[in-house]
Amino acid sequence: MSPSPAPPRTSAVGRKIAIAAAAIGVIYGYDIGNIAGALLFIGDEMDLSTAELSSITTVLVAGNIVGALVAGKLAGAIGRQKSMVLVAIGYAVFAAASGLVSDVVSLDIVRFFLGVTIGLSLVVAPVFVAESAPAAIRGALVVCYQVATVTGILLGYLVDWSLAGSGNWRLMLAMSALPSVLVLLLLIRLPDTARWYLMKGRREEARATLALTDPTVDVDRELAEIDADIASQRGGVIREMFRKPYSTATAFVLILGFLVQITGINAITYYSPMIFQDMGFTGYGALLGLPSVVQLAALIATIGAVFAVDRMGRRPILLGGIGAMVASCVLMMIVFASGSLSEDGSLWGFLGILIFTAAFNFGFGSLVWVYASESFPARLRAQGASLMLSADLVANMIVAQFFLPVMDGIGGTGTFGIFLALSAFAFVFVFRLAPETKGRPLESIRHYWENGAQWTKKEPHGHA
Repeated sequence: MSPSPAPPRTSAVGRKIAIAAAAIGVIYGYDIGNIAGALLFIGDEMDLSTAELSSITTVLVAGNIVGALVAGKLAGAIGRQKSMVLVAIGYAVFAAASGLVSDVVSLDIVRFFLGVTIGLSLVVAPVFVAESAPAAIRGALVVCYQVATVTGILLGYLVDWSLAGSGNWRLMLAMSALPSVLVLLLLIRLPDTARWYLMKGRREEARATLALTDPTVDVDRELAEIDADIASQRGGVIREMFRKPYSTATAFVLILGFLVQITGINAITYYSPMIFQDMGFTGYGALLGLPSVVQLAALIATIGAVFAVDRMGRRPILLGGIGAMVASCVLMMIVFASGSLSEDGSLWGFLGILIFTAAFNFGFGSLVWVYASESFPARLRAQGASLMLSADLVANMIVAQFFLPVMDGIGGTGTFGIFLALSAFAFVFVFRLAPETKGRPLESIRHYWENGAQWTKKEPHGHA
């Protein structure tokens, strides 16, 4: 028996990987958050209809879907690290281009390709971190990506708020180009993951990388476990995911990914200034300041999830977050149904939006990245994450396109009633089907699905 390893810690290389992934998360968050304020000025300058305004957000999500669909094959073919380099280049180029366009068609085209870049990052960054982290802290490091994303959204609102006086939406959209170049300089110096090197037969590089990223690990034992996991798989192609024993895992992540977005979070992220305007709030201080407060609460909730995910486990966090979303939807329905909206806005409506957003980021927002990176064995992991995020993004596109027309058509009570029903269904779905993967090595999680979505009695919880 090998001696017990020292308490898990992250090496210098591991820290650089986490920093690089976090930076990508900040840039991603900024690029989806800044459009909320920019829309207030783009519409006036270009004299756009509601449908044209919706297209600016919808086309980004359409690009996300394309990027997520190709990300799995790309990450498997050229590696996780090179895929991250392409992501950084894409962010820099298309963010800068967003500030140079002169008409809505050109803006939609640029934002589509920015969306493709975002779709790649949504899949590759969490996998890159998950495959480079010790099992005992893997969940926290992956959730840190969501912390970075929420931080980016908050920064997007704050920048919009600071530039509201000038109405300079071009600068709002282009500012993320500079940090993209900086993170590119960090990424090009990093190794790929040990798992990817082994999948390509580059054993010595895998050994060296594993020793660098996890100095406490028994390298020979870890390599043997990864080898066994890879060898036990056949094909590594997407059709394998729809066959036994992984068809159940595939159904789980597809439905979970869809529920994450269809429950309504990006209706608030994209359109919260307009929602607050409907509540009676006026002035850029309120329309952009209040969403900033909401995102600050979301950031605090996500940081809380970082500290709790590897202590409490995945299920309690996920169920607690979804339960609070259900409660906030009830509150929003009461606010709209009671007609309590006034010229000064509704304090209860603001509270409902804040609770909903914070609860989402504590539960769904944090854990989707964990499940996306944990639910499949090495050869299927990137493609599994790609499928999950594709389902997530299809729901996102539906919400982006139809939220404003639905609000206009049936009002706030009916709209949040729909979100209430969807959130309640999500709670039941997670309660019945979500596995608890806290502290389990990635290579052992596949046995859960091979055993009919049940843990075997002797399944290890970590390295001995």
